[in-house]
Amino acid sequence: MAEALTSSIEFQMSLLLFVALAGYLLASRINQSAVIGEILVGLLIGPSLLGLITYTDFVRSVAHLGAVILLFVIGLEFKLKDIFNFKYSVIALIGVIVPWIGGFYTAKLFGYEFGSAVFVGTALTATSIAITANVLREMGKLQTDAAKAIIGAAVIDDVLSLLALSMSEQIVSGTFSIASIGFVLLNAFAFLIIGAYVGTKILSKLVAKVDETDIAKKFPEFVFIFAMMIAFFYAMVAELIHLSAIVGSFIAGVSLGSVVLRHSKDYKEGAEYLHIIFASVFFVSLGILADFHALTANVAWFLIALTVVAVLTKVIGCYIPAKLQGMSQQDSLVVGFGMSPRGEVAMIIALIGLNAGLIGQDIYVSLVLMSLLTTVLTPIVLRNWLYKRSFVDFFKRKRITLQ
Repeated sequence: MAEALTSSIEFQMSLLLFVALAGYLLASRINQSAVIGEILVGLLIGPSLLGLITYTDFVRSVAHLGAVILLFVIGLEFKLKDIFNFKYSVIALIGVIVPWIGGFYTAKLFGYEFGSAVFVGTALTATSIAITANVLREMGKLQTDAAKAIIGAAVIDDVLSLLALSMSEQIVSGTFSIASIGFVLLNAFAFLIIGAYVGTKILSKLVAKVDETDIAKKFPEFVFIFAMMIAFFYAMVAELIHLSAIVGSFIAGVSLGSVVLRHSKDYKEGAEYLHIIFASVFFVSLGILADFHALTANVAWFLIALTVVAVLTKVIGCYIPAKLQGMSQQDSLVVGFGMSPRGEVAMIIALIGLNAGLIGQDIYVSLVLMSLLTTVLTPIVLRNWLYKRSFVDFFKRKRITLQ
């Protein structure tokens, strides 16, 4: 009876939300982002320490929903012209090439074979914007030039990481061809362009028209359900062409962000409440996913080196093109560190490599823990160094002016 109760969906969901609340309390005590608190509490209750919750299919599914809803909410605050900018593509391209080289040679340095090294390099190309976007949103920095550069570059980065993954699998299996790579690239960019066009030119107008219908006037929540259906549909299509689902939901959010409703409940507010619940579970799940028991001495040294290389290569690879294109030193550093979290994207790449037999358990564990460490590091750097320093400088200038 007790086992049936603890394995029920109701119990697991209640426990996950209780843990999320504990994450908020911890974050307030240590003066950090809620993301940090939730991940740390996830580590505490996960396999690494107490072992109260494991990464079950239910946890994975709810966390996946959280990531999709989070990026839809983030997308609602952006305009299309903020995303599709050539200079962001340059940041993304160099921010993929430099980490791939760093990851490949780090793996080779630790004695791993060519195929495994190729896959390690591929995992380091990934960027997870869910964490950075949420932290910038908490700090009220989502409309800054640096935030727009991070979001825009990360969308292109996802396409380039997909391309790198496809190339890596083909190189290792000996089936590499220019035609197949071109097909992957064409599919990805076709989705971004067509999805954005259909969303802004057709679906946004359709949502506005639905708002004027009798059924929307009778049931104010009707348009909210319709908007969320579009978000999940875009996420599904993105996954069908092997892009990240969160890219699809983000494009849906950008497409519907400018719609003005007259009769219906604001779906931005409704999505915000969904985001509070499900995104909290997503961040807790990142801590649950990690298992430090799998570490040996050799793997630990590889993990440390890999994490350092992962952060430095993203920071350097994104800082340099951002600086050369006229961004300030602080904004360039914000872009570099903001692109550093590998999050669930690198974890998914690692799982693909493990299931395909391209990497062993030792590399898989290293990649998962590296993803977690880069995810934790970024909010700390943004809150306690880069933006804190800007606030201090601001008040110093104010005091000098008053004197």
